[in-house]
Amino acid sequence: MTERTYKIGDKITLKKGHPCGANTWEIIRLGADIKIKCCHCGRMIFIPRIELNKKLKKILTEE
Repeated sequence: MTERTYKIGDKITLKKGHPCGANTWEIIRLGADIKIKCCHCGRMIFIPRIELNKKLKKILTEE
């Protein structure tokens, strides 16, 4: 299994969309839990790194 590397500021797309209608997220904080922010409504959530690896569709931009 390949280990994905994330950086603060990366824009990502998840397999399932957010209830606000958007599907793009920005990585705010890294660690065992990763904090992501919805690019449409601004909602922030913590998601475990393992769970994010499963739900990730693709990385849109890398800064």
